[in-house]
Amino acid sequence: MEELDVLVVGAGLSGIGAAWHLQKHCPGKSWAIVEAREASGGTWDLFRYPGVRSDSDMYTLGYRFRPWKDAQAIADGPSILSYVRDVARDHGIDRRIRYSHRVVSAAWSTPDARWTVVLECGPDRARTTIACRFLWMCSGYYRYESGHDPVFPGRESFAGRIVHPQFWPQDLEYAGKKVVVIGSGATAVTLAPAMADTATHVAMLQRSPTWMVSRPAVDAMAERLKRRLPLGLAYALTRWKNVLMGMYVYRMCKRRPERVAKLLLGGVRQELGRDYDVATHFTPRYDPWNQRLCLVPDGDFFRAVKAGRLEMVTDTIDRFVPSGIALKSGRTLDADVIVTATGLELQPLGGTRLSVDGVPVEPPRTTIWRGMMYSDVPNLVSVFGYTNASWTLKADLVSEHTCRLLNHMERHGYRQITPRRNDPSVTDEPFVDFSSGYIQRALASQPKQGSKRPWKLYQNYLLDLITLRYGRLTDPTLEFAK
Repeated sequence: MEELDVLVVGAGLSGIGAAWHLQKHCPGKSWAIVEAREASGGTWDLFRYPGVRSDSDMYTLGYRFRPWKDAQAIADGPSILSYVRDVARDHGIDRRIRYSHRVVSAAWSTPDARWTVVLECGPDRARTTIACRFLWMCSGYYRYESGHDPVFPGRESFAGRIVHPQFWPQDLEYAGKKVVVIGSGATAVTLAPAMADTATHVAMLQRSPTWMVSRPAVDAMAERLKRRLPLGLAYALTRWKNVLMGMYVYRMCKRRPERVAKLLLGGVRQELGRDYDVATHFTPRYDPWNQRLCLVPDGDFFRAVKAGRLEMVTDTIDRFVPSGIALKSGRTLDADVIVTATGLELQPLGGTRLSVDGVPVEPPRTTIWRGMMYSDVPNLVSVFGYTNASWTLKADLVSEHTCRLLNHMERHGYRQITPRRNDPSVTDEPFVDFSSGYIQRALASQPKQGSKRPWKLYQNYLLDLITLRYGRLTDPTLEFAK
């Protein structure tokens, strides 16, 4: 059986970043990446729907070590995919990726101080095993095989085509047709105006509105800095500018939600005009940043609404009918195509079944240590980014800290590191304090966070930077063993 020092699971944004840090900071370690799909890129290879793009700027969604060169700060999916694959190619990481290798289970043995990982390989799903001393989970936070797809009454009666954005059919023709997009999150806000460019009519059907803010797709300050400074310095300065601005906005949302709400609604009214019914279609029931704020690059969504190509419909579905969707209000939305942009299905650890010395690990019974390790689970790191900022900001810090821990273990001859929740005053809290539907649906299957450090997730980049990049490696909650 093959044995590695580190096995990285997932060749998306997080996994490629983890591999770069391993090569840079732990050059003596043997490692490989296993990827369930047949291509790298993760989310940015999976999602192919019209207009797919980031909902964060690329100066913070990009890697700290790799400047984003394009002018578009709010980038489209293919550009992000190229960026991730360029990093993998330029650093030889792509040669260490094993495609069509799906992790099924991983069993830890304390006497052997290693994981035995069972994988299914290739189209016939032949089983194989790899042993590793450290398991680095970069498999994302949602189920790739299925999205959240509610059961709507009468669905089978609809005469047109129903698609979910997570599995966009390449043969779908919607030009000149009537489209209904069900949803109000980032996917719907991205997809609806893109489809409206060629569809006869697009209706975005939402039960309740979401907070939206228009933002330039090109960061003017970044472009000025690029012309005057070396690329790396310009990138770093823009990154910090955007990090601090994002933290400021988030703090204002929490401290003065009514003030931020007024500003956001003012921005929408400025985009759509005083006569538009902003109260019905753009005024959410929750405070800003209780769910993720939707970015509208260059106001494209609002332009489509104002031009009449995109109609906002705030109502509840009664049932599907052959011609479209019947609403509780009595109206029927005619459609040739219905897009169910109804969200994701979260799953911890990419669905991998874990056991420690023969005892199955149940994620809801564990507590997350610094947002990256599970209580009582040895030699395992799992990457989960921020909910209130770019994913990669946290992923980069987790990678740095993991490499610091690996080098500390090697220097002192430790074979095992295990977080232990040994403070009885720590109480359980939900993993993420977020009201979004996809989060709330999955809380019962997720690990917990604790009421105080190091079990508390503060969703604060500066605090995590100090702790993970510069903080002490020894901790009363960390058990090192030889």
